[in-house]
Amino acid sequence: MRQPNLQVRSKQLISVDGLDFKDLNGNGELDPYEDWRLTPAERAADLVSRMEVDEKVGLMLINTRFTGYGVPEGEATSDDGVLDERTIEAGTSIFATRKVYPTTHTIEQMHLRHFILRDNFSPSQLAEWNNRMNEVAEGTRLGIPTIAASNSRNENGEMVFGMNDSVGMFSTFPATMGIAAAILGDKAAGGDASLASEFAAAVRAEWLAAGIRKGYMYMADVVTDPRWQRIYGTFGEDPELISEIVERLVAGLQGDELGPDSLATTMKHFPGGGARENGFDPHYVEGKWNCYPTPGSFETYHLPPFRAAVKTSSFMPYYSAPSIKKSSWQSVDGKDIPYEEVGFAFNHYILNDLLRGQLGFTGYINSDSGITDNMCWGVEELSIPERFAKTINAGTDIVADTNNTADLRAAIEAGWISPARVDAACRALLEEMFTLGLFDEKTYVDAAGADAAVKGSPGWELAARTHRKSLVVLKNSAGTLPLAQGASVYVEVFHKDPRQSAAKTAKARQEARESAVVELVETPEAADALYLILDPQSGHYFNATPGLLELTLCEDRMLKALNDEWYTETTLTGIKRVTELCRTARQRGQKVVLSVNVSLPWILDSVEPLADAVVAGFSTFYDAQYDVITGASPAHGRLPITLPASEAVIAVDADGVCVSPNDVPGYAKEQYMPEGLTYAYTDTDGNVWRLGHGLTY
Repeated sequence: MRQPNLQVRSKQLISVDGLDFKDLNGNGELDPYEDWRLTPAERAADLVSRMEVDEKVGLMLINTRFTGYGVPEGEATSDDGVLDERTIEAGTSIFATRKVYPTTHTIEQMHLRHFILRDNFSPSQLAEWNNRMNEVAEGTRLGIPTIAASNSRNENGEMVFGMNDSVGMFSTFPATMGIAAAILGDKAAGGDASLASEFAAAVRAEWLAAGIRKGYMYMADVVTDPRWQRIYGTFGEDPELISEIVERLVAGLQGDELGPDSLATTMKHFPGGGARENGFDPHYVEGKWNCYPTPGSFETYHLPPFRAAVKTSSFMPYYSAPSIKKSSWQSVDGKDIPYEEVGFAFNHYILNDLLRGQLGFTGYINSDSGITDNMCWGVEELSIPERFAKTINAGTDIVADTNNTADLRAAIEAGWISPARVDAACRALLEEMFTLGLFDEKTYVDAAGADAAVKGSPGWELAARTHRKSLVVLKNSAGTLPLAQGASVYVEVFHKDPRQSAAKTAKARQEARESAVVELVETPEAADALYLILDPQSGHYFNATPGLLELTLCEDRMLKALNDEWYTETTLTGIKRVTELCRTARQRGQKVVLSVNVSLPWILDSVEPLADAVVAGFSTFYDAQYDVITGASPAHGRLPITLPASEAVIAVDADGVCVSPNDVPGYAKEQYMPEGLTYAYTDTDGNVWRLGHGLTY
């Protein structure tokens, strides 16, 4: 029997039978939950039996917690500035308006142990933060450690609260759709999806070095509504491909079984967030419904990736509620789904009968953020304690992004949640922590060595290769690509925000200057080719747009809102300049290559005819793009989503019904289109920009 390497900072070690154990409750005796020889289930059961109600309540909540590193000078921190000790009376996020308490108070007095880390600091700083958090926790009555969860940190993209909270500190891959594009390219070349396994292994090693033990990732959602704001965080629209990727991710991040060297995963958003109602997101009320108008769509398109991910340590249900009026009947394995029009975290059938019963899931359920406050769809009329009771009784074990211990306790004291249900949730949460080794030799990590560990990760080289493999060549008229290596190229980036356009242009040009494969020129007239990088943006997934999300490339376009008022929308500032650059360059006999960042399935009919070549990136690094367009790296990627032909194929009528069904992926929409309409875009060379399309040279 191997003696774990145990470290304590405020409690003591005790020896029994020649072995060392942590005396976490300080009673001088070896209690079952302190005995690492017992199973995690046995230890969790013993610990729950010793916990007071307040300790159980705190364990069943997970809240955002920032480090002390970014606290303004002069404001409260502790532990050499590592912990944030501010009190913010009216702490506000999109999820709720709640008072924010100091870190030490939150751990010691409110008994929270699960935290969502959203700061973007170095691995060593994050590791030290985890260590100091656990040092505080070790000093409490039972010595229950803390565990940090995070949204993904290894993909490139603009920082967005709740999705891309951090960028660049860990090995940085293209966006998840870019990983899918690279894998599709591998499969087209006779390979497989092993890139997903290699990616997961790198992520796990890097996160463990920083002490982050739980990932709110990845999205197993299948894209079916082209206007959904969260598309860029998915793996695209192919249920079969996504299923293979997420199965590999769960295995790669957690291992064959959850253990001390695992990164526990919370796959999301069960049972699939892609079935939007014309793109509106359930972070706001306009997007509260999941709609399934197509018979069989739930089981055929949305559920398969979640079946594949069923070994994940936890699942996160989506905010939205299934709509009876806006859906056809759906079934799973021959059993009809009884619609209860409440958010999935409140839906007893979805969480228990379907997820646990039919799919055989044995882990715990972690709600999405704000379900008892701002995103309480279907239970708006209930009080907050009643909402807590509804979600816990439906099967949710931990409620996200709240420190509202008072209302959860009120629900328990009112008798709306049974002691047995509370204990079952706490056992599930603690069993994961015991399994991860957090009570034993994995409480503290080597903070001093974390930066070097991450720097030495194979993820950096793998990420560089993946960026190059992710770029998709959509169009290549008359062999425009590859450009000759050393060709003179004019580069400019266009974004919705002019400041971003300027900053990204400067970065793209600097990388061109450092490149060995292109020669940057400062004016369009001096170039052999113009490389125009389009990075459109549309809407914001925390706020509803006045009308439907815009997918065309436009500037100050007049659109009609849902209330029939007019408003203007811009997705790309400078679109007129793009058009003029293209036209004048072709008149001069220069080549025009457009690069489009596909964060959404943009409608490109206004610009594609103006270009000799078009490539699709997915937050793909500029240097990788230069390598591909010059042939230094082969054209490899394939589209993970279908790009719509025009606005007509996603038009929505006065009753809110889309001409192409919102619950069916782009590649399968064709069979539902009215006569005369084709969903996928066909370019001027006859290429069809459907799932799996990508040219090579």
